[in-house]
Amino acid sequence: MLNTINSLEKKLYQIIINRLDGDNIQSEKYRNKIFKLVKKGIGGFIIFGGEKEEIRNFIAELQTASEIPLFIASDIERGVGQQIKGATNFPCQMAVAAAIDKNRPEDILLLNMIIQSIIDEAIDIGINLPLIPVMDVNQNQDNPIICTRAFSDNPEIVTWFGLHYIKFIEDSCLISCPKHFPGHGDTKEDSHISLPVITKSKDDLMKTDLMPFIKSIEIGVSSIMIGHLKVTALDSMPASLSKKIITDVLKKEFGFNGLVITDALNMGALKDYGNVPVECINAGVDILLHPADANITVKELLSAIKSREINEGQIDSALERIIRAKKRFNNIKKTDVNYKAHAFISEQVFDMSITLMKSKPDILPLSSSDKDTYITFAGENEIYKSSLLKNHFNSELNIANPELLIIAIFTDVSAWKGSSGISDREKQRIIRLVKQAKKSIVISFGSPYVLRHFKDASVLIAAYEPSEQAQMAVIKCLKGEIDSSGKLPIIIS
Repeated sequence: MLNTINSLEKKLYQIIINRLDGDNIQSEKYRNKIFKLVKKGIGGFIIFGGEKEEIRNFIAELQTASEIPLFIASDIERGVGQQIKGATNFPCQMAVAAAIDKNRPEDILLLNMIIQSIIDEAIDIGINLPLIPVMDVNQNQDNPIICTRAFSDNPEIVTWFGLHYIKFIEDSCLISCPKHFPGHGDTKEDSHISLPVITKSKDDLMKTDLMPFIKSIEIGVSSIMIGHLKVTALDSMPASLSKKIITDVLKKEFGFNGLVITDALNMGALKDYGNVPVECINAGVDILLHPADANITVKELLSAIKSREINEGQIDSALERIIRAKKRFNNIKKTDVNYKAHAFISEQVFDMSITLMKSKPDILPLSSSDKDTYITFAGENEIYKSSLLKNHFNSELNIANPELLIIAIFTDVSAWKGSSGISDREKQRIIRLVKQAKKSIVISFGSPYVLRHFKDASVLIAAYEPSEQAQMAVIKCLKGEIDSSGKLPIIIS
């Protein structure tokens, strides 16, 4: 494969993974733009959005047109349905950790089924570089961008679940990609917006944030994503631009010889730094993920090689690792995918994840005769004021002292938002509502950490995400149709 790359420009395109907007592929102009990148030798694409059948067919066309197999990457932490319409939505990683008891063989069997279902759907659609698992240890309760994307705040739990994912993905000849080295779990900043600074000692990093990555390397993980993080114990430069962190620590000290992938280069964390692609390559990066413009990035790299700011040998070394990784794709085995069965597995896990953090007696399950039960909504995302919950309980009413009040808090962990919690104003409103109600149930559809503010509520329930599946699981739990068997995989102070 390496012999087909007959120009420096093609080499440089090969180390780039470009964005692919699946919702735009019906546009002839957009398709032409993507195929031009393939002709230039682009290394691959990271997919956002699109419909299952259309994306599957488009990826197949792109792979046929490409001289070298393309990386098809995607953030599918919650299953392929997180990105692609028609695929299955699975619970977030923290919900999975809440649902699965690693000491129960039947739970481990279910975990295996979850991971294999995600893999089978990825293969079916054409994704060969699933950007999972998240191996960050979420030790900051106000973390705006990791939060429920992490399995836990405990490095041992994160490691156990993460290695389970990695083994299955690698055995399927896909490339797993634990992220975000050296660890994005102990920060209040979202690296999409600004550069997080972590001031832990190296000893503390080794015991917590770095442990899951070290263990991943020991079992032979194929790639690792570097976070845009300043970790002062390791270097004064952001990790993704740091030779000390990537070459000296990750490669030499920890012995990693796989692919080093940046986090998305269009993120705001690096906005105050100079020629970012050039600095990434000099630091030891192999793949530049999601630059704002692949063509401009190639021009910048060409210029840096001509001025000897980059040694072309570094590009060749990266290419060798890329080609070696892509050869694995020849062994991917496609199977018939039962999407209905996957939906059933997902429902099981959602049901098992619902966590009863506090409960006073004689409140749950709710009786159909509880006519004085009202529901009110909180949180800053109007989209989640779901009719699903309204259909099962009395609509929100302006009443002074309800017999039983359900407060549904909707939060979301998403890029560029800057928060995974709720405002102080919302906290105070909910505290007032809890005091007014004779009995109250506070449910977090999202970050479980928000529940720490409402200890006076009669019942506290963590549901980990605002999806309809999580809402349906909570409704079943409130009505006594299922037990709330989830175990909180974090410590909430």
